[in-house]
Amino acid sequence: MSLLDTSTLARAPGESAEALENRQKAQARLGSLEMPTGREEVWRYVELDFDLGDFDVAERQGDAAATDPAAHDASGTATIVDGAVLGTAAAVSTLTCERVVGAAESIIDSDQDIFTSAHAAYGAERLVVAAARGAAIELPVVVDVAARSAEASFPAIRIEVADGAELTVAIRLKSPDDQAALVVPHVEGVVGTNANLTVVVDQQWGRTTNAIGQLAFSVGQDSSLRLAEAGLGGALARWQLDIKLAGRGSNAQVIGAYFGDLEQTLDYRYVMHHAAPNTHSEMFLKGAVEDEAGSIFTGMIRIDEVAQRTDAFQTNRNLILSEGASAQSVPNLEILANDVKCGHGSTVGQLDPEQRYYLMSRGLESERADRLQVRGFFEEALNRFPIPNMVAPMRERFNQKYIEAQQEGRV
Repeated sequence: MSLLDTSTLARAPGESAEALENRQKAQARLGSLEMPTGREEVWRYVELDFDLGDFDVAERQGDAAATDPAAHDASGTATIVDGAVLGTAAAVSTLTCERVVGAAESIIDSDQDIFTSAHAAYGAERLVVAAARGAAIELPVVVDVAARSAEASFPAIRIEVADGAELTVAIRLKSPDDQAALVVPHVEGVVGTNANLTVVVDQQWGRTTNAIGQLAFSVGQDSSLRLAEAGLGGALARWQLDIKLAGRGSNAQVIGAYFGDLEQTLDYRYVMHHAAPNTHSEMFLKGAVEDEAGSIFTGMIRIDEVAQRTDAFQTNRNLILSEGASAQSVPNLEILANDVKCGHGSTVGQLDPEQRYYLMSRGLESERADRLQVRGFFEEALNRFPIPNMVAPMRERFNQKYIEAQQEGRV
């Protein structure tokens, strides 16, 4: 079934009549929506080379047996394949990991563009991970999200952290290199009062996958969110992030590391919305591009008039490793309060020839000197990732990407 097909949607197992009707309405809206273009500010620097109608909806592959949390050193596990939640398990009584079908509350606006509307139409189920009130869950919940077919899928994850609870979630995104899939992932989180949520996203989409995702979080009073994302894969990999610091004394830390090569486009559109007083946020992203790859970072810090005594800063550093590569870094501030500390830093540059000379004077060949510079560049970001045992393999993938380009004479 094509994404722009107007034939009647079938009811998903366990779906209510009301939920099906809402999906059918979203499907009907798709026919009147156009694909976004680089003429729109939120899509600036990106020109899509595909159409929604080019893809069929991925079919559910059936259920899989629940995985063993202990095998992953995790408090819970879940598997999502082509948008379907195929297996869940929880090892502690204060944690819930379950498949939910049908309409449910969401903090992601389904009317943003044609992709969010398509998700509303075809994303019939989602994974809900919930930590109970006062629960301190030490080990992370590990969620594996895979796109296995050359079709369109709409995985959805909702994380709920009740008052006084602490939860960590690791999300791993993968697809084969030879499947030209479209993936529209939605990840949202609601953090209660005096609660803490940590989320690490490890993005390893295949080279022919187009992924256009939404991340949205609401953080309550005296609560915190730590979000880290490592971006290496995809033909196009885009994240729209919206964080609302809704409660007094809430805070958020966003960390990112991304590396594009060949003709990849890595696109980050981040909004940090301070909607309450005494809130704090930090965005810190570092990225590199080589060959003819392009990266885009547009960061917005929005401070409402009521959000007095806010402290907010965003940093984006970029390395260009080849003449044909490009990096766009566009920080923005929208400040309506008058008692704030707020700022941004943004750089786009190349490897430092003086550092290369210094390292070569200590006996390193030029190639190894450049490798050391690239490694050190990413280290500042990777060292801030909050799940230590995920960092070593990430570091290896980042380093190997540059080494392969050197060995093939691309940099």
